[in-house]
Amino acid sequence: MRPFRLLPLLLSLLPGIAAAQELVRGNGPEPSTLDPHRCQEVACGNILRDLYEGLVTEDAAGNVVPGAAESWTRSDDGLQWEFRLRADLHWSNGEPLDAAQFVASLRRALTPQTAAPMAALLRPIANAAAVGSGAQPPEALGVSAPDPRTVRIRLSEPVALTDRLLLPIAFPVYLPAVAQFGAQHTRPGRLVGNGAYVLTGWTPQASVELARNAKFHAADAVAIERVRFVVTEDASSELKRFQAGDLHLTETVPPKPLTALRAQFGDTLRISPYLGSFWLGMNLTRPPLRDNAELRAALVLAIDREILTRYVTGLGELPAWSVVPPGARDHALPAVAAAQWPAAQREAAARAHYAAAGYDAAHPLTLELRYNTSTVHRKLALAVASMWRQTLGVRVVLRNEEWKVFVQNRRARVITQVFRGGWIADVNDALDFLATFSGSDNPLNTTGYADAAFDALLHEAAALPDGDARREAIARAEARLLAADAVVPIYFYTSKHLVDPRLRGFAANPLDRHASRWMSWAGDAAATATATP
Repeated sequence: MRPFRLLPLLLSLLPGIAAAQELVRGNGPEPSTLDPHRCQEVACGNILRDLYEGLVTEDAAGNVVPGAAESWTRSDDGLQWEFRLRADLHWSNGEPLDAAQFVASLRRALTPQTAAPMAALLRPIANAAAVGSGAQPPEALGVSAPDPRTVRIRLSEPVALTDRLLLPIAFPVYLPAVAQFGAQHTRPGRLVGNGAYVLTGWTPQASVELARNAKFHAADAVAIERVRFVVTEDASSELKRFQAGDLHLTETVPPKPLTALRAQFGDTLRISPYLGSFWLGMNLTRPPLRDNAELRAALVLAIDREILTRYVTGLGELPAWSVVPPGARDHALPAVAAAQWPAAQREAAARAHYAAAGYDAAHPLTLELRYNTSTVHRKLALAVASMWRQTLGVRVVLRNEEWKVFVQNRRARVITQVFRGGWIADVNDALDFLATFSGSDNPLNTTGYADAAFDALLHEAAALPDGDARREAIARAEARLLAADAVVPIYFYTSKHLVDPRLRGFAANPLDRHASRWMSWAGDAAATATATP
């Protein structure tokens, strides 16, 4: 019997341990914030979905189900929505939560002072753009509370609103704590939420601890009493902790051949399709990549994605030559000619572009490749650097940074050249991927890509219903982005986790979101409870 399987078996024979009420989850890098309106990455989103609940929420399979609202209606034209709140909703401190507080939170999320990086996803709300720019006051936002249990939202264009209300930026925030503590309202003892759990501890660069929220409307159906999210930037270390029984659920697994992983871990390894795309971004606002399309084309062509996905990542990822992953709504993968070329032809074309850019063996390019701390990212950066050096003669300097520092530098677009990028879908829509490249003032546009025609196509697609016209506008926008070589597409993600065999309720879903409230331990009496949406 393999050692890592022996420990769970022994524990299952000890009723007191098997029913332990703590779930320990690997969570990747240190979360940048626990303010829902300022969260923009997976690490904080995972935790916030335990601490807060929006008007709607997701079940374990990723289906939209009632959250704080027990029901909702939509007008025939899709421009007005009404959400009926559950009776007797409360914050975790016991104070009542009513419709007016949801309205105030949405206003706060879209004000310029909040500087919410995901604000664009709520722009379909009437007057959201004007409120976000400061041209109109927060009260002009198309949200209202006609009575204490009704939230009314008016849109300027019809969209799948419930998908967007699943995001942390739409969660209610306890504004008295914000007023009293400012940015420190997210600390233990100060953070007041309305979700299945409350924040009890936060040790920087180590872990975030939660406990079941007795004031949650479905508290009786939450089986696991305590959850600990552990910082696990290094996938190899995370794996060792899982094998030692210190983690019940990993955020990822280290790069290793898929057949070997399946042979070692069996059903404990969970791999499934995932709406995510990995690329290397290029800083188009500064030399040497600014105004040098030939150089950018050379860097894109010189990478062998088949080798990277087979031998470096190796977990079923699909080689990518575009930005939007397969399976995204209203999207078809574009036909990229270079993707069909043999490796020798791509390498020859890369060298031709490199020479046209003004570089050769006598005058090689020196380029920085920046990435955040992670085993997978380090191995991939080393492999990419090797390909650029062997094919083009580029001298690559690798820069490894802790997550928060990396995010700040990437967003600032001052010292970055090529950097680790990518996008995990917030909603199942191709525009969710492309919108990250729109607008020079967009904090998510880390490449600095600026193209008025691209922005116009996104605006056109956003106003269209699902169908051929919308699909065509999206395709034309992505084609412009790819022609500019603003990014180096590498692969499309799969989700991969190791899951303790005793853990129940972990289900694959396209957005890879797994709220702790749906999980339980086998053999635990509380596991028989079923959360009622």
